Amino acid sequence: MAPIKIKSALISVFHKDGIAPIARKLNDLGVQIISTGGTQNYLENQAGVPVTSVESLTNYPSILDGRVKTLHPMVFGGLLARREEGHLMELAEYKIPEIDLVIVDLYPFEKTVAQTDDESTIIEKIDIGGISLIRAAAKNYKDVMIVPSMENYDFLLGILEDKNGFTDIEDRKKLSGVGLYV
Repeated sequence: MAPIKIKSALISVFHKDGIAPIARKLNDLGVQIISTGGTQNYLENQAGVPVTSVESLTNYPSILDGRVKTLHPMVFGGLLARREEGHLMELAEYKIPEIDLVIVDLYPFEKTVAQTDDESTIIEKIDIGGISLIRAAAKNYKDVMIVPSMENYDFLLGILEDKNGFTDIEDRKKLSGVGLYV
């Protein structure tokens, strides 16, 4: 398989440490960055990087106190579509953009449980969207790179700098976790 150029990235992280240099490098490479609420504000205001909001992509607001943001066919279609004729034709038909890179981490559920016994606080830290994004990108690792933790930021930044925004199958497979099983 030929290397794939990252053209679009979805970034939605709880922990913002270390994400600014990656977003700046993606921007320098001409990558469209799509993001959600707090991450979007951070990238625009702290990192100085232009961002497309998920809401403008989906034409749907974040609803239910932020419980539903990325769970939408405009996002998951772009992640799960194989880069083959039939899927690409469907993406074009429904005007769904391809998403080549996902950078996401999960809410700190274990930390929350250790700090409180308030059930409503604990329940809100059960991450649905984040884990769904990770699983979708991992399922489609042949076409999409998933960066599921800030521990992977140095690896990603190295790829962006050394390979000029291209990823190869081994890079994508490594971060997806699929390589552990296949």
